[in-house]
Order: sequence, then structure tokens, then C-alpha cells
Amino acid sequence: MDREELGAWLRLTLAPGVGNGAARRLLSHFGLPQAIFQQTVGALQQCVPPAQAQALCDVPSSWQALLDVTCEWLAGADPQGPTRDIVTLGDDRYPQALLETEDPPLLLYVIGPAHLVAHRPFPHGTCLAVVGSRNPTPQGAENARLFARSLHSAGLTIVSGLALGVDAAAHEGALDAAVVGADVAATIAVVGTGLDRVYPRKNLDLAHRIAAQGLLISEYPLGTPPLAANFPKRNRIISGLSQGTLVVEAALASGSLITARMAVEQGREVFAIPGSIHAPQSRGCHALIRQGAKLVESAQDVLEELKMPAPPSGHQPDAPSLDALPEAGDTTQTTVLNALGFDPMGMDTLIARTGMDASSLQVVLLDLELAGRVARLPGGLFQRMGLG
Repeated sequence: MDREELGAWLRLTLAPGVGNGAARRLLSHFGLPQAIFQQTVGALQQCVPPAQAQALCDVPSSWQALLDVTCEWLAGADPQGPTRDIVTLGDDRYPQALLETEDPPLLLYVIGPAHLVAHRPFPHGTCLAVVGSRNPTPQGAENARLFARSLHSAGLTIVSGLALGVDAAAHEGALDAAVVGADVAATIAVVGTGLDRVYPRKNLDLAHRIAAQGLLISEYPLGTPPLAANFPKRNRIISGLSQGTLVVEAALASGSLITARMAVEQGREVFAIPGSIHAPQSRGCHALIRQGAKLVESAQDVLEELKMPAPPSGHQPDAPSLDALPEAGDTTQTTVLNALGFDPMGMDTLIARTGMDASSLQVVLLDLELAGRVARLPGGLFQRMGLG
């Protein structure tokens, strides 16, 4: 794409009051953006209201600066590192799954390995969105990581939003199973900012890892800060790229439920992992299950619903176990784990269930915490970790 064509696409996205729907009508009627800006106000009014037609005839004040910055960004990629590119709605690389949704973005800014970005269309293979709470329980974060690792090992590309919590854990799990140079992206991060910045900054290293073995995608122009309204909007891309959406943990009012709702509207599958009835982070998943989402207990449940072929013998996806016990030998630890179950529990209840004194119980809990079998939660609560 040359500078003139890029400039026309950017100008179309910047036109005040001209949304994606109006832009698609204009493109359908006149062809490429360059042709749109050669029209008179009267001709444009065949597709859009007068105010929008006039806005298209006025050059946005920020257009030239954005064009310069974007050209510099494209040219500034490290030749030995990930590719930077912009895929337009008219490009044959544009994801087919997104074209089938109600509101596909006009532009996709992309960073990733050259062979993945160049795939026509990208991404190659089947995608699954994995989303959830930014403040998950330790078990929830571990579920996200292990499900993503297992599902990518089975051939799925994991899509999420690079947020803290479940999103980050899902990306990391997929990267744990990634094969260097594979023709399928390990994971895709759909972000709510321009691709010249990473939000949250805590995930900067993770973003670099994704760029090396997956894709970073945004519909927002370079320089776009982390505006609150952009994150729910980008969720339609997360669900739209994916054949299904797996919700790991979510409160009743959360962005993850927005993604699930969009998935349903787009005709995609929705999966949910059940959790403790005492955990607020589980209530959103339980609500989804009541509304018809498929309850999943293992990666295989997802693969079967998506009709994915079974992995080769010896490469079966990990099935998260809800009843894993410590290695044989320490019956006291086993007693404490059995008493804990999988719900958050306080010391007083544990003392009553185990019959142990407080000091002895604290020692066992510390040993289990150091071994990754128990997590210490706010409010003096403990929760058993069933995976790992």
C-alpha cells in the first residue's frame, strides 16, 4: 500500500461523524477511499446524510500528522524482528471471520512474524477467545493458563485482550505451547490502544513475546491512549475472530460478559468454566451457563464442541484435574486439602474440620502454599489449587 492509498484510508477513519457503517456504504458505492474523496458533496449524499458528506469533503486537521507518524511506524520495524503492517477492509489478507460480523473494522494495525502477517487471509487456523476477570482467583488464573496451553497444543490459536489477570494468563499458556516458526499463531492480542504503546505497561514483555510468536492487532490509530470506551468496543474483534469464546472467571458486571454476548450475536459458541458458589468471580460464568453456555471441565470439552480433530496419540491436551492430591507420603497435607475442598475457607473453619491446632495448621498451609497447592487470599482465606 503506497502513501496515497494509506492516506485515503486514514482520512476516511478520521472523518467526523462517519462511522464504520457509513464508510462501508461509501466503499461499496464508490470503490477505494481515493475515489470517495474525488466526489462532490451532492454525490456523497447518495450514501450518507449531508453533515457526513460535508465532513468527508473537509480534510481533518490531524490527518497529515497521523499519516506521517504511521508511515514512520511502518518503515521503522526492525528487519530482524516482527513485521508491522496495516490490513484494510479491501485487502485479501483481511480475516474472513471478521468480514462475516456486523461491524468489521476498516483497518487492522498488525504486528507479528512476517509469515503470519502475510497469510491470506490471516490468521491461519481456528481461533478460540479466552477471556475473564482482571482480578482472578489463583485457581482462575491457573485454569486460564492451562486451558490455553492445552488448546493451543491441540491446534487452536488463543485470542484475548492483553489485560491483566485471565487475559495475560491465557496468552502465556498459549506461548508455553508455541513452536518457533509454526504456521499457526500461538496467540492473538486484540488491544484497545494504538499499537505504538502497550497497556497495561506491566504486560510489555508479554507483548514482545506475542509479537514474536503470534499477532498484536488494533483497529485504533497510532497514538490512541487507553480510553475506557475503546475496550468494550474492541471485544467484538476478539469474539469475531474466534469460533468460540471461553469465559474462565467473570463477575456479573464485566467486560468478559460483553464479549460473550457479542459472541452469541455473531453466532459463535460460548463456553464457561464453573467455580465456587462463594466467589464473585464465578457468578458471571454461572449466569452464562444458566443462559445456555456450555459448561466445560476440560480442554477436551471445548475441542469436541468445536469438532476439532483429536490430537495425535501421545499429544492429548491436558485435562485440568479437580481432584489432584499431593505426592504420596504426607497424610497431614492430604487431610488439609480434603478439608479445604475448592472453596475459599478461613482458619476457624479449617481448624474445626481438621481438628488441628492453629500453629500446626499454619505450618501445613505454608508448606502447601510454597508447593503451589494452596493460595492465600485476601481476608485471611485459603483456597486449594487443583492444578499444577
